[in-house]
Amino acid sequence: MDNIPGLPGSPGVSEGGLLLKAPRSGYRNHMRYRPRVWGEIKNEQWRVYMRLADEFRWNVRPYSNKTTFPDEVIIDNLFIEAKDLFDGFLDFTIGRQDLYNLYGLDHVFVDGTPGDGSRTVYTDMVRFALKFTEDERLDMFFLHNCDDNPLRWGTERGRHRSLSGLGGGAEVEMDDWGWGGVWSGKATEWLPYQIFAMQKITERFSRNHVRHPYTRREMVGVKLMPQLTEELSLQLEAMGQIGRNGDDDWLSGWSTYTGVNWKKSVESGWRPFASLGLHIMSGDKHAAEEDGGHHAWDPMWSRGVNDSELMLYGTHYGAAWWSNMIYLKLAGGVDFGPKHRLYLTTGPMFAAREDGMGGDDGSFKGMLSQVRYDFPLWKMSVAQGRTVELFGHAIAELMNPGDYFATDKPAWFVRWQLDFKF
Repeated sequence: MDNIPGLPGSPGVSEGGLLLKAPRSGYRNHMRYRPRVWGEIKNEQWRVYMRLADEFRWNVRPYSNKTTFPDEVIIDNLFIEAKDLFDGFLDFTIGRQDLYNLYGLDHVFVDGTPGDGSRTVYTDMVRFALKFTEDERLDMFFLHNCDDNPLRWGTERGRHRSLSGLGGGAEVEMDDWGWGGVWSGKATEWLPYQIFAMQKITERFSRNHVRHPYTRREMVGVKLMPQLTEELSLQLEAMGQIGRNGDDDWLSGWSTYTGVNWKKSVESGWRPFASLGLHIMSGDKHAAEEDGGHHAWDPMWSRGVNDSELMLYGTHYGAAWWSNMIYLKLAGGVDFGPKHRLYLTTGPMFAAREDGMGGDDGSFKGMLSQVRYDFPLWKMSVAQGRTVELFGHAIAELMNPGDYFATDKPAWFVRWQLDFKF
């Protein structure tokens, strides 16, 4: 990666609380190795699942030996799950579990540990589902994201690694709590919908030697998913927030998403797909001097790489903290052959409010484009229906900055990955 704005460890230039020059990265290159082992005990209704993980690196540039083997082993998942209790009325899951795309609300839930990069996406959570009919259900949850993982064994240098923030070391980083409910149903056969309400509490924390106050936000939202034809569907979302912080300031924010999706309805051969979406998240012109502003969108737990891996590093408000954005995204691709997929996206990004966080005085953040290719390499069947697989993917991203940033030098990010599963 190179020239990415907001990268952790790249200091900006500030004066009187105002950001004069936004932090940007130099060239960085590293190799990650992530072994994981898992096991489960289950029957038709109950399952106990556990997964252990480690991640160590070869930091090529800049060179570092801080996360070399064996680094640390962590409990990545540990939960009890029950399905279809009381004649199919109740499901529940209790324990450490992946947060990714919970309830299909990808603009609310993505990652509990965004500061941990590719290593983990877990949260500690209790969730219940009450299923009234085939189409109507109520999901409820309570979660806690701890920035400092106590369930780990390894070297001392990994003990205070930040899982949710951008600071680390001896600084007190951001823990958050949340609870809420999601009602899912169908207004008609072609109109599924979700109505949700939740609260998020972020504890006070320190990052880059700056103290940030406690915050509390309540959010309500609705998601409509009209299925117009067998191949064409819409996605419509609207969400609003209110709250207070530890300085007794009122907080508010809003977000909308409008999208159209098309996918060729064929079962084999080439299966093309395409989508066009407009995602808007509120901003605040006082973000630089008011701790991100009082009216900027809080992404809740949608802190991840759904739209961009480059921008996981390149957000000024926090790790994967998507906010103050008008993003028009055109996507398309094709599935072909077993596990082959080519996926491309591109689109302009604008600041909803000019807040100076990019170092310049404009609102055009730039053009963001990505290409991804998923591919299988080898597969062999072994005893009892199990398989041994080797597969991978490659991603390349380019961001051509606009006048929001105090540079015209493009940022880029490339990652390739191989997975061996047995």
